[in-house]
Amino acid sequence: MSKAMTAPIKVLVVDDSSFMRKTLSSMLGGDPRMSVVGVARNGEEALQKVAELHPDVVTMDVEMPGMNGLEALKRIMEMRPLPVIMVSSLTEEGARETLTALEWGAVDYIPKQLEGVVTNVVAIQAELIAKVVAAAGAKLRHPSPLTPGTQPGAIKQPTGGVGRGKGLTSQSISATRGSKLVAIGCSTGGPAALLEVLPLLPEDFPAGIVIVQHMPKFFTKPFAERMNQQCRIEVREAQEADVIRPGLALIAPGGVHMRLVRRRAIEVEVALAPNTENRHYVPSADVLMLSVAEVYSSRGIGVILTGMGQDGLEGMRAIKGAKGRTVAQDEASCVVYGMPKAVVEEGLADKVAPLSHIAGEIMNMI
Repeated sequence: MSKAMTAPIKVLVVDDSSFMRKTLSSMLGGDPRMSVVGVARNGEEALQKVAELHPDVVTMDVEMPGMNGLEALKRIMEMRPLPVIMVSSLTEEGARETLTALEWGAVDYIPKQLEGVVTNVVAIQAELIAKVVAAAGAKLRHPSPLTPGTQPGAIKQPTGGVGRGKGLTSQSISATRGSKLVAIGCSTGGPAALLEVLPLLPEDFPAGIVIVQHMPKFFTKPFAERMNQQCRIEVREAQEADVIRPGLALIAPGGVHMRLVRRRAIEVEVALAPNTENRHYVPSADVLMLSVAEVYSSRGIGVILTGMGQDGLEGMRAIKGAKGRTVAQDEASCVVYGMPKAVVEEGLADKVAPLSHIAGEIMNMI
């Protein structure tokens, strides 16, 4: 990131807890690429400090007295859009608030699990710094039109097709109904990206879909429920022994790996397992896609969307090696061009497309 090479990343830390302000500031200040230019105790102070200090990145607590983090985020995006990382609790309520923040323009989030933490501080610090660096170089996207308050069923049927899939309908590809499988991997910027891709797929989409979005436990179920409200296909969090079928999108649960296994001659099921391999991302796009390549062979379709890191590279290589098809989101439309970049640079993408064309590319490959 060119900005990080010329000057430290200016960070504003916003949290009502003095412990959290001190801890986050200390962690960030220990990296030469960072400069904590200020702290704020609530949303009102945050808006003042943003105007005065012009930070490059803001870490924003969700729950604060007075103006909370969501309202402060909304105001920042209205008056001076900049990368905001939400600090959220690892609860279902915290997940719902964080998902709202992502839809309103926040780039990423970090779990508020630092208070009382003595062990694994180094790992937490590394994740925090990596996310701040990624956020500083992120491309801000306008909040999704499918913002909170959109009523289920309010999405209109696309006219004229989507992206390069113009004119394609599920009826025109019904000869292969149920025979293929789409595996999608994404991370930073992924929730908003999925909100632009999945709602464009028809109700009678003729293939199963499995998704790894890097999220912790408690986050994936509310996210799946929110996606289900916006899509014509069914979307839900995967459970053990779920059967893959056309028109169903299963999102890997946070905290475990998801694989596909063939239990019977004509059925493929979900198998969930703990992180015995000590992979960095749990769930992992690589773990899922490796199983897709094994079970579906040339009938697997791998899709990598926005996100930092290289998760999915190994899996996309396996799908490509099994004669499956592969799609990567292009740099211009990614919030963070990390996961797709790794795939593209290895020559593993059959198609590189802007986010608005991803649904069309998927339809073309079914």
